[in-house]
Amino acid sequence: MRVRMHMRDCLADLDIFGCILQGESWFGWRVLLIAAAGEGLTDDERAEFKRLTGRDREPGRFCRELIVAAGRRAGKTQALICFAVWIAVFCDYRGVLAPGETGTVLIVSQTQHWSREILNRAEGVFLHGDPHKSPLPSMIVRRTADSIDLNNGIRLEVRPASFRTLRGPTYVAVIADEIAFWYTSVDYANPDTEILAAVRPGLLTTHGPLLMASSVYAKTGVLYDSYKRYFGPAGPPDILVAHASSRDLNPSISQAEIDLALERDPVANRAEYLSEWRSDVEGFIPRDIVEFCVRNYIELPPQPNTNYVCFIDQATGVPKRDSFVAVVAHLAGDRVTVDAVREVRPPFNFFEAVGTVLLPLCKAYHIYQVVGDNYAGELAKEPVRKAGISFELAEKHKTQLYADPFLGLLNAGKIDLPRYERAINQICSLERSVQRSGRDQITHPTHGHDDIANAIAGAVDLAYSHTGYDRFYKGWCDDPAPQQQQPPGVSAAYYKALERESWERYCRAQRGER
Repeated sequence: MRVRMHMRDCLADLDIFGCILQGESWFGWRVLLIAAAGEGLTDDERAEFKRLTGRDREPGRFCRELIVAAGRRAGKTQALICFAVWIAVFCDYRGVLAPGETGTVLIVSQTQHWSREILNRAEGVFLHGDPHKSPLPSMIVRRTADSIDLNNGIRLEVRPASFRTLRGPTYVAVIADEIAFWYTSVDYANPDTEILAAVRPGLLTTHGPLLMASSVYAKTGVLYDSYKRYFGPAGPPDILVAHASSRDLNPSISQAEIDLALERDPVANRAEYLSEWRSDVEGFIPRDIVEFCVRNYIELPPQPNTNYVCFIDQATGVPKRDSFVAVVAHLAGDRVTVDAVREVRPPFNFFEAVGTVLLPLCKAYHIYQVVGDNYAGELAKEPVRKAGISFELAEKHKTQLYADPFLGLLNAGKIDLPRYERAINQICSLERSVQRSGRDQITHPTHGHDDIANAIAGAVDLAYSHTGYDRFYKGWCDDPAPQQQQPPGVSAAYYKALERESWERYCRAQRGER
């Protein structure tokens, strides 16, 4: 790669970046971009560089990674767009690109919509200058909804955050915008680690930079890991990490406005504007504790003379939403064994899920009554009872289920979990946060799911506490069920008729009959 025009010169030219990143409010960003481009700094710039990065001197070489953890409205997106345009226009990659090969500046964010907005702003950088003085306006030869093709064989392109679609191209630069809010758990289809692992090989031949910029959030994910490993003087010279508040990089923001935001919500807005990692959002259970409880089985067969319980996390079946999960467990001495986990991923019909998944599961383990997550309310009440199964709502909220007795039993190693990776990942990704009321909340991370983890915690609670169960009733037999377990206002004879009808309907469905 050969530099055709230095970054410092581009920032000083009013027809290139000079009128975009001009003024004292952009001083910090100009320092970071000049240092990341491998150029030298003045004494004043070096003092600013140390304030932002914790390092005494600039790298003195082209950085392969520039990572900026900064507050909201700090100018992150605009600054990285200028860096990407500099890479695309003023760095010559003809020596490393094959004949006819297109070098790509990739822009990835959590949503395709925002990625396209970044592309629009990149186009604005190209078109803002005087076409008679600036080389930028004449470089665009083609513009589509997702790409800008330049006349030097470089393309600026936006793509969704999917590691499967990002493999293959040769990248000259990659922008990962707001990466702290990408999926972080491997339970998801596209976690941040997999996306970056897919694009990094595309940068090998060009030695192009990976640019990451984001507001801070929880102490998890690639952004936090990079900050912990590389921030300060101990970090590698070619991996530059900056950490700054909103006003550190954009002093034009009113301090009074920030103070007002901090007064409204000090916990959330200290992360948003002061760039403080949120200590109120943290991992609930370490992975090694969960792995210690995992046994070498997927599902255990029903055993005679064993009292099983079943907890369900009901869902509507809407695409891309929650799964329907049923979990069976039992208590043996002071240990709880999770025997079976059945998950139906959306889209699905809830009535069909009850008839084809829940009913056979309860039949197999001789379970007469199930308890459901109280967050979903009465969603499952009628479908489950019409299938011949008694249904009750859990008395405890999800946070209470996770806190006691689930956490204590996990820490004591007194839970046997199946080797079901989605369940393990969901349990490990649970986050504890503090609500504005001061109460703890334990739930899934942003955009995440905890359906399986919730159902497992509920089943463990049922098995350990015996709440709501007659431990001597076997269910699914010819004997009438205990009166206290019948739905209010429904006779035992009527209920058993519904049970037989549901079972016969299920058997006909299994034979392919109507």
